[in-house]
Amino acid sequence: MRPLEDVRIIAIEQYGAGPWGSVHLADLGAEVIKIEDPRFGGDVGRYVPPYGEEEDSLFFEAFNRNKRSLSLDLSTPAGRQVFEDLVRVSDAVYSNLRGDVPAKMRITYDDLKHLNPAIVCCSLTGFGMTGPRQKEPGYDYVLQGLAGWMDLTGEPGGPPAKSGLSLVDYSGGFVAAISLLSGLHAARRDGVGMDCDVSLYDTAISLLNYPAAWHLNAGFIPTRTAHSAHPSLVPFQAFQAADGWLIIGCAKEKFWTRLVDVLGHSEWAADPHFKTFADRRVHKDQLIPMIEDVLARRTVDDWLADLYAAGIPCAPINDVEKALKDEHTIARGLIVETEHPRFGTVSQVASPVRVGSETPTYRRAPLRNEDMNHVLTEIASYDEADIAKLANEGAFGDEHRRSPDSPAYEVQGAAR
Repeated sequence: MRPLEDVRIIAIEQYGAGPWGSVHLADLGAEVIKIEDPRFGGDVGRYVPPYGEEEDSLFFEAFNRNKRSLSLDLSTPAGRQVFEDLVRVSDAVYSNLRGDVPAKMRITYDDLKHLNPAIVCCSLTGFGMTGPRQKEPGYDYVLQGLAGWMDLTGEPGGPPAKSGLSLVDYSGGFVAAISLLSGLHAARRDGVGMDCDVSLYDTAISLLNYPAAWHLNAGFIPTRTAHSAHPSLVPFQAFQAADGWLIIGCAKEKFWTRLVDVLGHSEWAADPHFKTFADRRVHKDQLIPMIEDVLARRTVDDWLADLYAAGIPCAPINDVEKALKDEHTIARGLIVETEHPRFGTVSQVASPVRVGSETPTYRRAPLRNEDMNHVLTEIASYDEADIAKLANEGAFGDEHRRSPDSPAYEVQGAAR
């Protein structure tokens, strides 16, 4: 069995952060039942451009592989009934909504414990379920600005800059997955579930980490550094060679003594201005131009050959194409493929979560409502008459209503 094969999660999620957290759980074998609101065409991620048609997009594929999809209108009594029946036979309810919405939708532990005392309700929200910003929508861009990240990013004197990736969303998804798994462990041990109140804001603030500790305890004022230099370790930054850029990092004193040999200036190691981390930090405005002058004389590949041979932390600054084609990327099995009825073979990056020696398997993201048959008959144990009644009451959206004189209801949803 895969590590989470005995875990069932009801996911009221959409777009990025929430689906990113649950996709790793699905990759580990959890049965993630993705609830999609039929009133709005399901997860908005299905329609994210530029690579998509109708209800399929490569964006959606990247966040939703290995999951199941059920169209369910939770605003209707019939839809709520289906949801509650699923809660009875599931381990967790996972959501990413505005902070005040879980209580309004009645998907917190207090709302659901009468159905399943061991249910874990993990809510990933923008700002948390308490506090003055509780009702505000939270997005990665907004959080990177609010949490101080953009003030730290970019070149000195330039405008505030966002990270090239949605790191608040991604990190928030990972935090939510850790929280949910912790809650499941406790619930299985104690027989009692709980709420997990996770927020993108908390995640973004916590990732300030040691600069925050320096500021809170010593009054340190973080500032941007040229060429993405480390705030205290010198040299540790991007450098320009004759034909491009590379990273060199001296995170230990031994790397500094090796570097000066590679640069052809062994005498720098004995210079009292540069002997220690503290010395080099004080005199960095003198030292860095000296290093830059030497590095500019040779190509990136030439320098990397010598730096690798000396065991100095270094790397080229790749573009995305080169990163995805790197031999280590391939060797680690980080590119996986699934088959899709519209896109054909879809390549995407694998989850970095590794548990045991078994090679993970991957299934494409579900079409909207593709798993109606499986969820309703095999999990909720409904028969044809139950489903017809619920459909006519609007549980699955208007597209699934049937008139009283229609033929017997046929469960929709292709098997995979």
